[in-house]
Amino acid sequence: MNRYKDIGLLKTEEGKQYKSNPIYPSIAPTIDDFYILSSVGDRYDTLALKFYGDSKLWWIIASANNMTKASLVTEPGIQIRIPGNTQTAISKYNQVNSDR
Repeated sequence: MNRYKDIGLLKTEEGKQYKSNPIYPSIAPTIDDFYILSSVGDRYDTLALKFYGDSKLWWIIASANNMTKASLVTEPGIQIRIPGNTQTAISKYNQVNSDR
Protein backbone atom coordinates (compact mmCIF):
# COMPACT_ATOMS: atom_id res chain seq x y z
CA MET A 1 0.00 0.00 0.00
CA ASN A 2 1.33 3.41 -0.95
CA ARG A 3 -0.26 5.65 1.67
CA TYR A 4 0.82 8.79 -0.17
CA LYS A 5 -0.81 8.07 -3.55
CA ASP A 6 -4.11 9.77 -2.65
CA ILE A 7 -2.55 12.70 -0.82
CA GLY A 8 -3.20 15.95 -2.64
CA LEU A 9 -0.51 18.20 -4.07
CA LEU A 10 -0.17 21.73 -2.76
CA LYS A 11 1.88 24.64 -4.09
CA THR A 12 4.06 27.17 -2.34
CA GLU A 13 3.88 30.85 -3.26
CA GLU A 14 6.94 30.21 -5.45
CA GLY A 15 5.05 27.49 -7.35
CA LYS A 16 6.88 24.47 -5.89
CA GLN A 17 4.66 21.43 -5.42
CA TYR A 18 4.61 19.31 -2.30
CA LYS A 19 2.36 16.69 -0.77
CA SER A 20 0.25 17.64 2.23
CA ASN A 21 0.66 15.69 5.46
CA PRO A 22 -1.49 12.56 5.64
CA ILE A 23 -4.31 12.36 8.16
CA TYR A 24 -4.44 9.12 10.12
CA PRO A 25 -7.98 8.05 11.06
CA SER A 26 -8.98 6.90 14.49
CA ILE A 27 -9.48 3.16 14.53
CA ALA A 28 -12.28 1.90 16.75
CA PRO A 29 -11.80 -1.37 18.64
CA THR A 30 -13.41 -4.50 17.20
CA ILE A 31 -13.78 -8.09 18.31
CA ASP A 32 -11.09 -9.02 15.74
CA ASP A 33 -8.40 -7.03 17.59
CA PHE A 34 -5.87 -8.61 19.87
CA TYR A 35 -3.60 -7.21 22.52
CA ILE A 36 0.03 -7.63 23.49
CA LEU A 37 2.29 -6.26 26.20
CA SER A 38 5.13 -4.33 24.63
CA SER A 39 8.73 -5.32 25.29
CA VAL A 40 11.94 -3.34 25.25
CA GLY A 41 12.86 -2.64 21.63
CA ASP A 42 9.36 -3.04 20.19
CA ARG A 43 8.57 -0.64 17.37
CA TYR A 44 5.33 -0.05 15.51
CA ASP A 45 6.94 -0.95 12.20
CA THR A 46 8.40 -4.25 13.46
CA LEU A 47 5.07 -5.12 15.11
CA ALA A 48 3.32 -4.45 11.79
CA LEU A 49 5.81 -6.70 10.02
CA LYS A 50 5.27 -9.44 12.60
CA PHE A 51 1.46 -9.30 12.67
CA TYR A 52 0.61 -8.09 9.15
CA GLY A 53 3.66 -9.11 7.13
CA ASP A 54 4.16 -5.48 6.06
CA SER A 55 6.13 -2.90 8.06
CA LYS A 56 4.51 -0.05 6.05
CA LEU A 57 1.28 -0.68 7.96
CA TRP A 58 2.87 0.62 11.19
CA TRP A 59 0.46 3.56 11.19
CA ILE A 60 -2.52 1.24 11.79
CA ILE A 61 -1.12 0.02 15.09
CA ALA A 62 0.10 3.52 16.03
CA SER A 63 -3.31 5.09 15.27
CA ALA A 64 -5.18 2.39 17.16
CA ASN A 65 -3.06 3.18 20.21
CA ASN A 66 -3.30 6.98 19.94
CA MET A 67 0.43 7.33 19.42
CA THR A 68 1.24 11.02 19.68
CA LYS A 69 5.02 10.87 19.84
CA ALA A 70 7.08 11.28 16.69
CA SER A 71 8.69 7.91 17.26
CA LEU A 72 8.10 4.38 16.08
CA VAL A 73 9.38 3.02 19.41
CA THR A 74 6.78 1.79 21.90
CA GLU A 75 7.03 2.22 25.63
CA PRO A 76 7.94 -1.11 27.28
CA GLY A 77 5.30 -2.82 29.42
CA ILE A 78 2.20 -1.16 27.99
CA GLN A 79 -0.76 -2.88 26.39
CA ILE A 80 -0.76 -2.47 22.61
CA ARG A 81 -3.91 -3.06 20.55
CA ILE A 82 -3.29 -4.76 17.20
CA PRO A 83 -6.30 -4.17 14.93
CA GLY A 84 -7.37 -7.41 13.32
CA ASN A 85 -8.84 -5.92 10.14
CA THR A 86 -6.30 -3.86 8.20
CA GLN A 87 -8.64 -3.36 5.22
CA THR A 88 -11.08 -1.30 7.29
CA ALA A 89 -8.24 0.95 8.48
CA ILE A 90 -6.84 1.33 4.96
CA SER A 91 -10.30 2.20 3.60
CA LYS A 92 -10.80 4.84 6.31
CA TYR A 93 -7.34 6.27 5.58
CA ASN A 94 -8.06 6.49 1.85
CA GLN A 95 -11.45 8.09 2.44
CA VAL A 96 -10.11 10.74 4.84
CA ASN A 97 -7.19 11.64 2.61
CA SER A 98 -8.92 11.55 -0.78
CA ASP A 99 -11.41 14.20 0.35
CA ARG A 100 -8.65 16.79 0.84
